[in-house]
Amino acid sequence: MEFKLHSHRFGEAIASEKEFSKEWAELQDAITSVTDEEIIQFHQAKSPKSKSISKALNLLLERNLKQDGWIAESPIFNDPDYKAGRWRLDFAKEAEGGGISVEVAFNHGEAIAWNLLKPVLASELNHVEKKAQTRLGVVVMATEDLRDAGGFDSAVGTFEKAIRYLKPLQNQLTVPMILVGLEAPKSFYVQHEGNPKRAVFRRR
Repeated sequence: MEFKLHSHRFGEAIASEKEFSKEWAELQDAITSVTDEEIIQFHQAKSPKSKSISKALNLLLERNLKQDGWIAESPIFNDPDYKAGRWRLDFAKEAEGGGISVEVAFNHGEAIAWNLLKPVLASELNHVEKKAQTRLGVVVMATEDLRDAGGFDSAVGTFEKAIRYLKPLQNQLTVPMILVGLEAPKSFYVQHEGNPKRAVFRRR
């Protein structure tokens, strides 16, 4: 699978440094190794009733990252009152230069600010005792092309929309960060058919 990048506070330059380069390469490999055929297979096997390929993409990225030792659903905080649900990172790993946190965000556009803020919570000092300590944040999102070709809801938060959030939130988003925009599959697109609607794969 192909992707595009947008750097915030020199995130991409920092990721390329020796202290983070191994983990950054793992993350990129986890994405590029996902094939169109795997997406179709995982969708049909794991989430055949889903209207989009988001579940399949989540599962494939989780499989690939776990193989390289990334921790899924890593708590940001040690406090048991803040260990569930929204207080978790999708993936985290400790690099030589410090922690890297990853959010895979295929949810509603209203959640963009929260998805961008979570790596900041994991990076800065807080009144709540920390579990994860992040020096670099990565947020993986669908591009508008993937949204349209992958059967996503029109209200999903996209890579392009998230970029527009960075400027007004510059002072709040203090951690170096990379936005990763997943491109549309090359060999297929999704149409919605039936009642209830379901994903039908069409070859290009």
